[in-house]
Amino acid sequence: MQMIYNSPAYCVVEFHDESGGRGGFEILDKMARREIFIAGALARRFRKNVSELIAADPTIEEVDDFLSEFDGLMQQPVSMH
Repeated sequence: MQMIYNSPAYCVVEFHDESGGRGGFEILDKMARREIFIAGALARRFRKNVSELIAADPTIEEVDDFLSEFDGLMQQPVSMH
């Protein structure tokens, strides 16, 4: 696993599958304390969109706006252990 983004509002961690390939992404909304894990086709589309976004040299606010598109999908509450 590798943290690929961390802001005051969001954190994104990339997970690799057991063979070392791409497994998926965990997107955490820190303010709402909710998260989602995406894999498969959605993860591939996410990776493509992130690559395009990064190529435009975005601000933190622009990246956070992009990640906020996933807020409605985040159903898993985050709990501290």
